[in-house]
Amino acid sequence: MARVIMKNSFENTEKWLPTSRKEMKSLGWEQPDVILFTGDAYIDHPSFGAAVIGRILEAEGLKVAIVPQPNWQDDLRDFKKLGQPRLFFTVTGGNMDSMVNHYTANKRKRSNDAYTPGGRTDQRPDYATIVYSNILKKLYPDIPLIIGGIEASLRRLTHYDYWSDRLMPSILIDSGADILFYGMGEKSIVEFARLVQRGVPVSNLTTIPQIAFMVDQDEKYASKKEWNEFELSSHEDCLEDKKKYARNFMHIEEESNKMEAKKLVQRVGDRMVVVNPPWPVFTEQEIDRVYDLPYTRLPHPRYNGKGTIPAYEMIRHSINIHRGCFGGCTFCTISAHQGKFIVSRSEKSVLKEVEKVTQMPDFKGYISDLGGPSANMYKMKGIHEEICRKCKRASCIFPSICKNLDTSHKPMLDLYKKVRENPKVKKAFVGSGIRYDMILEKTGNEETDNINRQYLREVIKNHVSGRLKVAPEHTSDEVLKFMRKPSFKLFEELNREFKKINKEEKLDQQLIPYFISSHPGSRSEDMANLAIQTKNMDFRLEQVQDFTPTPMTLATVIYYSGYHPYTMEKVYTARNQKDKREQRKFFFWYKREYRKSIMQELKAKGKEDMVKQLFK
Repeated sequence: MARVIMKNSFENTEKWLPTSRKEMKSLGWEQPDVILFTGDAYIDHPSFGAAVIGRILEAEGLKVAIVPQPNWQDDLRDFKKLGQPRLFFTVTGGNMDSMVNHYTANKRKRSNDAYTPGGRTDQRPDYATIVYSNILKKLYPDIPLIIGGIEASLRRLTHYDYWSDRLMPSILIDSGADILFYGMGEKSIVEFARLVQRGVPVSNLTTIPQIAFMVDQDEKYASKKEWNEFELSSHEDCLEDKKKYARNFMHIEEESNKMEAKKLVQRVGDRMVVVNPPWPVFTEQEIDRVYDLPYTRLPHPRYNGKGTIPAYEMIRHSINIHRGCFGGCTFCTISAHQGKFIVSRSEKSVLKEVEKVTQMPDFKGYISDLGGPSANMYKMKGIHEEICRKCKRASCIFPSICKNLDTSHKPMLDLYKKVRENPKVKKAFVGSGIRYDMILEKTGNEETDNINRQYLREVIKNHVSGRLKVAPEHTSDEVLKFMRKPSFKLFEELNREFKKINKEEKLDQQLIPYFISSHPGSRSEDMANLAIQTKNMDFRLEQVQDFTPTPMTLATVIYYSGYHPYTMEKVYTARNQKDKREQRKFFFWYKREYRKSIMQELKAKGKEDMVKQLFK
């Protein structure tokens, strides 16, 4: 190991990666091998990307230092305080795109930052990855600089930036970084570090999977023979023709969802962005290794007395059991970043982390979440892998559940049971959203169908903290098709089952549905119907949001271009703030301040029948 772990209390900084010159000296370091800059506070927990990458590199025997939330507005002392690393700098904007972190759907500044002590909002810049990278390149032009994380990953090619309302080129252009690591970067960063240590120039590291880099258009560079190449429309063509930008996305998404993807190239001016295919899906052993590293699971002691970090409070006693999502929702970036194929941890690794959580000083017996991006995809994969190898579907469950997908919930039932058997665990909640379509839809296998219904009962009975969260997202089947979500009829069935199970188990719990307004395809009439249907089901909605266009989602491409990338059909989208507010108000039909406006709008459109249904 690169450093000695001292047998002190949690307050001892030597249990964390160093964040200052003083902490480095206490470890006996003169110079770190790698310095990692992040837009988030430093929380040494496997839910935070900077901590994972830092620990992965540490496990390779490297000395890794972290500079969290550096001040970019003063004399830049935070960028200079640790000197230059022996090998390279890494930069991440944090666990969220910095613009999503900063601004609401109507582009207003948010009042808090969940990844900062006390929720302060002034600790990172807009476009944090670009700002940090430009500073480092100016100060240390000869030191290799790599970027990664959500912000870099989803901006790796031409993308629409909602906050500036324009198409932007690959973030490699504006950041000046040498290499971009997209997706979950553990394999790429390890391979990169090993090669750099051998003295291989960074400009020669063009055969590492799951990276993006830039070359001159006529420049020759090494590539793997087995990688086929696909050239996207250039950035300039995308600026001139929205249809070309839209069609680009179809190719990007298809290659992102393949087991054997093509290398993508895109011209930008007289240069070219090259995006290498991803690594093969993690094995169970590989993912276990990531989660079994010696995280303290705590914020760095530098934050003592500076207020709580909201994002940490949410996940401090939670456990992630898998990665990836094959839902393919058009407004979501999970599959674009984590991948479509599910990577599940072993029971042994999960139970080991459960035991570690139970030993935390503030643990009161409650695991806040035993889940993942979609809570109930653990251990799910194709029955015959050779079929998956030929597939390029964005979703394994839309428009219908793939016949080759094993949707049995038995591995989760077994895992939940073993977690409940831990005497220190009073209750383990499933706080992540559940895909109820995989529970309710008939598979044709009676045993699987019975197990899946049993799973629903088990979750409601033993793993809900009074509220079960699900995401129907809309009531209009037409809008739901644009979202790649199942018919609302399935949610109505879930609601009936939920009430039935609660009655049989003598429970008094709530079903909490999430909905989105202003999604491409959604009109005011659709929102009025949503209000009527949810009212008739006795819901007064609270978990709602206005669609926010974020880089690298199909819905965002439609929002900007006006075209569906796969069909090239025109799609209506509420684009201005007035139209977006008009849709959002229907969520709150029961509030006095919206009643008059809703009635006037519906009457103006000749929808008096809707007025009667909503306000009778």
